[in-house]
Amino acid sequence: MNFLRLAWAVAAKDLRSEVRSKETINASLSFALVILLLFSFAFDPDSEQIREISGGLLWLVFAFAGTLILNRSFARELVNDCLDALIASPASGAQLFLGKCLGNYVLLLIVECLCLPIFAVFYNIRVPRSLALLFLVMLLGTWGITVIGTLFSAMTVNLRLREIMLPSLIYPMLIPALMGSIHLSTILIAGDPLAADDQIWFRVLVGFDLIFTILSLGLVEIVLVG
Repeated sequence: MNFLRLAWAVAAKDLRSEVRSKETINASLSFALVILLLFSFAFDPDSEQIREISGGLLWLVFAFAGTLILNRSFARELVNDCLDALIASPASGAQLFLGKCLGNYVLLLIVECLCLPIFAVFYNIRVPRSLALLFLVMLLGTWGITVIGTLFSAMTVNLRLREIMLPSLIYPMLIPALMGSIHLSTILIAGDPLAADDQIWFRVLVGFDLIFTILSLGLVEIVLVG
């Protein structure tokens, strides 16, 4: 319980900081809306093509907007050597990492939930009958993005070109999670039932999240302390 309490203290600190400044969430949400608006001009909202690529468009927006949130995760701690103070605090590297993950996860889910109705309006998408399943896909896919993004954010925090390096590093790693999320989201948005073969992607997402969460918690001490 002490492990989770310290982790949540780190997450709460990040969330309070974001509530006061709203810097990251405003930038991420604005960027997501611009992408949605630009793609709405590129495709006919009433065409069948939109139904076929809807999941890809949605997760493309989530992935791009997520990097803005993840990139600031450790970068905001560089001011006044706050990162060194966090590393020297009683919280372990795993607790610090998990706290950062939880904070990023909440922020990214907020952006996604705000983007979802706007996406439906711009692309003339009806509310899916399986909205709960779509939200489950969002929870699983977003955690995969958050875990990998937070780990690589810690790795690149001291690089001068971290804004470029972070997307270059995390997107190839996210291919399995994005494939599963896009496939499931496309089917659910279209209102089609999930076949047995499609449900395998849920197991892929769960396995992906578990594997990379365990690996990240084990490796983050080396990443932060060296």
